[in-house]
Amino acid sequence: MKQAWQQYLQIIQQVVKPALGCTEPIAAAYAAAVAARQLGCEARRIEVVVSDNLYKNSMGVYVPGTGKIGLAIAAAAGAIGGKADAGLEVLAAITPEQVASAQSLIDAGGVQVSRTEAPEFIYCRVTLFGCDEKGEEHSAAVTLCGGHTRIVEQRRDGEVTFVADESLRGATGAICDGVDISIAAIHAFATQVEFEQIRFILQASELNGKLSDEGMKHPYGLEIGRTMQKSIRAGFIGEDVMNRIVMLTAAASDARMGGASLPAMSNFGSGNQGIAATIPVVVIAERYGASEEQLARALIMSHLGAIYIKSHYPPLSAFCGNTVTSAAAAMAMVYLAGGSLAQSCHAIQNVLSDSAGMVCDGAKASCAMKVSTSSGAAVRGFLMAINSHSVSGQGIVSHDVEQTIKNIGQMVKDGMSATDTTIIDIMSA
Repeated sequence: MKQAWQQYLQIIQQVVKPALGCTEPIAAAYAAAVAARQLGCEARRIEVVVSDNLYKNSMGVYVPGTGKIGLAIAAAAGAIGGKADAGLEVLAAITPEQVASAQSLIDAGGVQVSRTEAPEFIYCRVTLFGCDEKGEEHSAAVTLCGGHTRIVEQRRDGEVTFVADESLRGATGAICDGVDISIAAIHAFATQVEFEQIRFILQASELNGKLSDEGMKHPYGLEIGRTMQKSIRAGFIGEDVMNRIVMLTAAASDARMGGASLPAMSNFGSGNQGIAATIPVVVIAERYGASEEQLARALIMSHLGAIYIKSHYPPLSAFCGNTVTSAAAAMAMVYLAGGSLAQSCHAIQNVLSDSAGMVCDGAKASCAMKVSTSSGAAVRGFLMAINSHSVSGQGIVSHDVEQTIKNIGQMVKDGMSATDTTIIDIMSA
């Protein structure tokens, strides 16, 4: 068991990490920054080639620090002012002058973005072209595949300078392959592992809490959180635990999708899902007066549970991942309420039954509405579960939580590919 626990810790540390901005355009910014470092001279032209799903999730979301939307500005900003060593926080230090230079390059027709059939749902190749002091042209290309920062190849002047080891080139979605893991095992790990080994997860509360505060204080996106706060003050809705969870979670997403220059603690490549795995759990922890250790255990349960369920289907698809993330958050809420493993499983079943039909139609401001929907489902599922009520043997929800999770994976992989194609065609029309 202890060996499996070490694998769990490695999984969490690999895919729960700070990310500044929506991770799909940030992947292009990261690839461009790495390519710029390799190019060694000013980039005068940039070519960006991405998979359909990465394209879909970059069409409507603001790139932090730029006030602009899309892959072109992300790649140009990454090439001009990105920090290659910063990973998903590549644009944290971008300046207005660098943004202006990036926009000038775009306005001059120096940035081309195109889609391609790709071997993975997450695929991005950025190629930079420039001239050295002697006037000789050079190029540098970086290819990401299977993960937002997973570099599989680098080239300079057409020659390969780096190729990832084949054993390390698997997609992020396969992260749980070969690992002895289940909901019961996750529950045991989260409740029994030494606190000091998981203390790091408290940073999720800190980072995502700051995003929530930012979204409540300033007008980002659709201002869902601020609208709810206004409605509470006007007496239209009550200031109860559910509304507080939905309000604060949506506010964090409002800020993130609206271009706030604050990182989110992401989950499986998604900042919104990191928010959905964190803020509701933090609010319930406050409601029960939980200790710092109890909060850490609940956050581990929520984040690892979400990773495990999402490992059953592609990381980018027509299925909104906030659904399963909120199912895992509901599981953690049950733990904080003193509930049993069986009741935690009930919570997962309830949430998946409630909101598993929510589709992903790209990253954009309205993602905050989906975050609020799934977070509301998490609270309902949790409340039903601690009263020992559970959806079971209905629709895609099996009598057993593990089979339900497999059913979700099958639905996404086998049943939603045509939906995904249709959504991308509609958005690209």
